[in-house]
Amino acid sequence: MVATNGRTVTVFGGTGFLGRRIVRHLRYREFPVRIVSRHPDRGRKQFGPDDPQLQSVVANIHEERSVADALAGSYGVVNAVSHYVEHGLETFHSVHVESAQRVAAQTRLAGVERLVHVSGIGADAAAPSRCIRKRGEGELAVRAAFNDAFVVRPAVMFGPDDAFLTTILNLLRQLPIYPMFGRGLTRLQPAYVEDVAEAIGRIMQRAETPSMIFEFGGPRVYSYEELLRALAPEADLKRILIPLPFSAWRALAWTAELLPNPPVTRNQVELMQVNNVCSPGVPGFAELGISPHSVENMLEQTLRSR
Repeated sequence: MVATNGRTVTVFGGTGFLGRRIVRHLRYREFPVRIVSRHPDRGRKQFGPDDPQLQSVVANIHEERSVADALAGSYGVVNAVSHYVEHGLETFHSVHVESAQRVAAQTRLAGVERLVHVSGIGADAAAPSRCIRKRGEGELAVRAAFNDAFVVRPAVMFGPDDAFLTTILNLLRQLPIYPMFGRGLTRLQPAYVEDVAEAIGRIMQRAETPSMIFEFGGPRVYSYEELLRALAPEADLKRILIPLPFSAWRALAWTAELLPNPPVTRNQVELMQVNNVCSPGVPGFAELGISPHSVENMLEQTLRSR
């Protein structure tokens, strides 16, 4: 563990799937951490009341004053807020572009030294997918507001209670015939969520690391069908996989979105039509000295612990 001289790091979205892991990895490095979310009680429940170097505060990333108050006095800021389903005013543009720019601008005005902005693999302001396009626009807005910001692009992440592999495994257990997205050809490079959090901790700790874009993917690239066939034996399952056209998935998702908690959304269907792998030559885990964990290895450990 490395002493960090009381330099507070503020984590927006610090109670989320990735955010709460980032908080733990920062605390391991002895950073005092300010956990920012709309539900501060959630942070206290997740981390307990006993660590005096953890502070849970409420803030609204859509409000400039609220953001400024939350990050005042920080050495570093991590924006780990993510959004996958649009509801009312909570749109991809309002979260991934406007709020990301707001956090970056207030971070610069506050004299904060380090900003890590969490985006996603494939972020591209010219992408046909609205979610991917807005992530790309958000990256441009962040770098314009805070020129030295670090941009982190994880591939689809997995880990306990994730919304990806856990969902797939649950469906594999329930369905003797499993419908694939399209023909199962979409390429994926799943990243273990703890590896991504560890990488962000190292970025914040290493003052000598120059500002850059990182892409974090796991050690293996799968087609969607290959991933399903790799998962089934690990969970001792034998299932028949059948292709289902994306047009059918879009129709199903449109209907599902009428439900309070839709099992699939049109945005998810769009994302499954796009390869989710690291770009050649872009810095990743290796540059930070991290050997990423494989899906099979972590699944085996999870099943063994049950």
